Amino acid sequence: MAVRHRLVKTDPGTVWTVLADGSRYADWVVGTASSEPVRGLWPQVGAAIEYEIRLGPVSLTNETVVRRCEEGAALELEARAGVLGTARIAIELRPWGEHCLVIVDEHPLQGAGGTLHNVGVEALIQIRHRAMLARLARVCEAEGAARGGRDGRTAPAAGPVRNGGGDA
Repeated sequence: MAVRHRLVKTDPGTVWTVLADGSRYADWVVGTASSEPVRGLWPQVGAAIEYEIRLGPVSLTNETVVRRCEEGAALELEARAGVLGTARIAIELRPWGEHCLVIVDEHPLQGAGGTLHNVGVEALIQIRHRAMLARLARVCEAEGAARGGRDGRTAPAAGPVRNGGGDA
């Protein structure tokens, strides 16, 4: 199971705005050339986006379906990869001060991906996640800067404790 995290230097509401836009999937998912919603209202459960992967002259079209959505906090996807089968990709957002801790957990569900899953494949997924989270951070931080910070979807970070603190 490939689990990776990254601190994104913007608020969780801004990160959610990017994740909740199915047409922006290709902006942050490594290897994806384009994406577009094809079914339902992304990111509602059952909604799907179609995306294109280009490897030189070869172009593949696949689909990702929302399996679980907790608005502003969690998004679980099932990515279909043709003969390789499907994978579960869970993305969790946690407020971290004024920023957002993004945790990605991916593992194969069905097909050849599950059968061939091993330490080597796990290492490749980790490398891909590192690049994907870097791209997501760039997109979200630019979005946050363009909006001037918070978008009102999340509560402001707690201020300093006054009057001797409180219970610890």
